[in-house]
Parts: sequence; C-alpha cells; structure tokens
Amino acid sequence: MEALAARLSQLDAQGEGAIRVVMFYDTLMRRRVDLPALARASAGLAECVTGIRLHGTGQVIRFSPDGTAAAAPAPPASTTAPITLDEEEIGTVWLERPGPPGAPNLDELLLERLALAVAAVVERYGPARTTMADPALVELAISADSDEAARARALRLLGFAADLPVQVVAVRSPLPLDRIGGLLCPARPVKAAPLADVGVILATTVDRTRIPAGVRAGLGAAARPDRSWREARTALRFTSPREPVIRYADLGALALLAEIPRDTARDNADVAAIARIAGRPADLETLDTYCAAGSLRRAADLLHLHHSSVARRLEQIGKILGIDLTEPTGLTRAGLALTAWRLLDG
Repeated sequence: MEALAARLSQLDAQGEGAIRVVMFYDTLMRRRVDLPALARASAGLAECVTGIRLHGTGQVIRFSPDGTAAAAPAPPASTTAPITLDEEEIGTVWLERPGPPGAPNLDELLLERLALAVAAVVERYGPARTTMADPALVELAISADSDEAARARALRLLGFAADLPVQVVAVRSPLPLDRIGGLLCPARPVKAAPLADVGVILATTVDRTRIPAGVRAGLGAAARPDRSWREARTALRFTSPREPVIRYADLGALALLAEIPRDTARDNADVAAIARIAGRPADLETLDTYCAAGSLRRAADLLHLHHSSVARRLEQIGKILGIDLTEPTGLTRAGLALTAWRLLDG
C-alpha cells in the first residue's frame, strides 16, 4: 500500500489529495471509531463544519474543524452525499463550506468515503436502520432446513437480539415491502425481503392495525421463526377482500383445512358447487357475507341491501349449491366449502 501511495503521490496535487483522503478513512475504519469521531475527524480534514444524519433515528451530528460540536441552526450544505446500506438510503452526510467551495472532486470524494464509513459503523454497531435485507439471510432464518446455530447467526446478522422472539408476516402487496415493514414495527428492528411470490417481514412486535389498505397479510404466532413462517403462509392463504389480514392464532381448527390435499378438496361436491358460482361476483359476495354474518338481516346491512333481496339471492344460490342455507348445518357446509375453495387458489 505504501509503495502504491508513493507512486500516486507523484501525480498532481489533486491526485495526492485523493490518496490522502482514502488513506485517512481507511485509518479511521481500522480504529473502529464511532459516528461522532467520524464527524469530528472529517471536519478537521475538510476544514469546515461536517454533518451526519440518520433517517431512521433522526440523529444529527455536526462538528466544527476545531473539534467542537457545531452551533445550531445549520446553514445550507455546500455538498451532500447519501448514506446507503443494503441498497437503501439510511441517511445523509454533508459539508458546510462557508466561502468558495473547495476542490469539487476532493469534497465529493471525502463525502463518499465518509458515507461508506458511516454505513459500516451503523452496520457494525446496529442493528442497521434499514428495512430491506438479503433474501438469502432471511430465508436462512425462517427455513425449516436450517440448524439452530445457522438460524441464530442469521438472526444476529439481521439485527435481532437472541433473547427476543421474532414474528414472521407473509405479505402480498402492491406497496414496497420496506414501507409496510416500517409501518408494522416503527420503533423496533424490522427486516423484509421478497421470497418467490411472497414478501417476508420479520419483526419483534407487529401492530396489525397499521397494515395499509390493499395489503394481504398472514401473521405467524410461533416463537420459532421457521414455525412462524409456516403459520404466516397458511394464514395468508385464508385472507380475502373481506378479511385481508389474518392471524394464524385466530384460525383455530379452520387451519386444518389447509392440510387437505388440493385434489381431495377440488373433488368435494360442495367445493365444486362453489366453483360453479365463482364467475358470479355478486353471488359470491352475498354468500361470503352471509356466512360471515350468520344472519340474513346482518348480511343485508353489510351488503346495503333490503333483507328480502338478500333472501332471494340466497335461495337461488342454495339451489345451485344443493344446500339449504337457512339451516345451521347448511350454513356451516357453505362456509367450509367457500373457505376450502379459496384455499385452492391461495
């Protein structure tokens, strides 16, 4: 390294300055300095106020060239650069050069190296304030094939403490996973990654009331991530426009329907009858609402229809299904058949 530096130092002053900047930050990283030390050292090197801001915590660190904390309020930055970790912008670094700008290339290089150093510090002393994670690492944490040592290491690398349970959420959504993860668990570590056609969110706590409209989500209940993942996927299969968010713990015995082989369910007479009305959205919605409400008048209220209109629809639907929907047994059969049919497409 010294030989390379000696050769490059023979270039013009700009090249020599660039090498000095690179070696300066390499030295800081070897010493494992913290964020205030990075900002203080950078301000001395740049000979102007230097700042660091992390989006996740709102933390702002500003130091003057003399090594003291810079006074507020901060003037407009003369040069800025994003801090990126795991392909997500987690903050900003900047210079507050009051007079004419310094050598543009050196200012940009300094901030680039500072941003890299900040990201390394955040990752080292984290957990990292990013939401998106390496899918391979997430898969290792939730896979039933992982041994306990590998799972524990993956969770540690993701930023989860060993003594806290990790809840798994399976998601299908038009919204970005990092946005959903941030809403579900805004104050604690949360990680997300896409796996095949399902989004995975890992969090120590989940506030289901914060899940945005239009998002389908299944919430696992087990303390072990691999079991919670299996439960979350099962719960996701039970979601519908009427119930877009389902906790596995709330399924109870209904979860057994997910264990029925698809061919067995498809060949069932009641499930086949549901499939015959699937092309009639109004009938499907009426049956679904009636099964959920359990009464004709409650279903009419939910559908914003007169109860006599709902009664006529149910009579026709009952004839197609071959089920008397006015009887408790018939209502139970229709509800189970409707759920089993949905699971075929789940």
